[in-house]
Amino acid sequence: MKTRLILILSLCLLLAIGLALFIGATSLSFNHPAFLQVRLPRVLLSALVGLLLAISGVILQGVLRNPLADPYILGISAGGGVGAALSMVLGAQFVVFGISSIPLSAFFFSLTAVYVVYRLSQVAGRTSPETLILAGVALSAFCSAILALIIKISGNLEAVYFWLLGSLSSANWVNVITTLPYALAGIIIAYYFSKELNALLLGEEMAATLGVEIEKVQLVLIGTASLMTAAAVSVSGLIGFVGLIIPHWIRLMVGPNHRYLIPLSALSGMLLMVVADMLARVILAPLAMEIPVGVVMALFGAPFFLYLLRRRRLEGK
Repeated sequence: MKTRLILILSLCLLLAIGLALFIGATSLSFNHPAFLQVRLPRVLLSALVGLLLAISGVILQGVLRNPLADPYILGISAGGGVGAALSMVLGAQFVVFGISSIPLSAFFFSLTAVYVVYRLSQVAGRTSPETLILAGVALSAFCSAILALIIKISGNLEAVYFWLLGSLSSANWVNVITTLPYALAGIIIAYYFSKELNALLLGEEMAATLGVEIEKVQLVLIGTASLMTAAAVSVSGLIGFVGLIIPHWIRLMVGPNHRYLIPLSALSGMLLMVVADMLARVILAPLAMEIPVGVVMALFGAPFFLYLLRRRRLEGK
């Protein structure tokens, strides 16, 4: 069944990419300059962003043993947005071996956001899921205020919508090339530690008895999730709920084994973002308008999050 599901998702992803390439406000042919320079890199970037956010969600939910963990909800995306914006405004941008400094700047702020939220949510050495969420929401609001202040001072009002609502309208080949290494490295590292993630689901004490180096594994995995989130934020702004929806959906299909959860979540995240960005482009196309893809995801993701939170309360978890 798992192999069949991988095949089905792969075919659906190829179909969605094919539709996204040719569906839009205007019809474009293969040899059209806009097709090669605008439409193609945007579709590829949407797939990469979906992979980055989905795998980040899988990692965070596994390490924190909290099914409500998500880069957006925990404030990691907002922290990364502040780092990326500061790098742009201050002009501290450079490229080394094809890798932009913007995701690296966002990474440090994302990692700081993880640490702050985790520390705030700990009570008597234990982390409450509800406290974790509240700490993440508070930090997100704080980072959003800082981000708005940065944008106001810089005078770039267009960036308000880019960072706070999430958009792929500025996608180009540079974004694709600079994001690809983070996506490849992230999914390889996550899959390499799939056994450790499975062990952590049993609890830290049980994982330690199975030979897992808890602190080392947590540091590597949280760092990986933060870097992947930062890379996504640096090119797309704040897009939420991908890392929440995808892992839940895949667990319902194949269970919690990360050996299958990781590749299936990667494919599903890519598929979700390609479809979401296509909808963002075409829904208001007759009015010559485009909806930020972050808004599309929030319209579907926010009710899903409330449903999960309600279900956990009813189950007494």
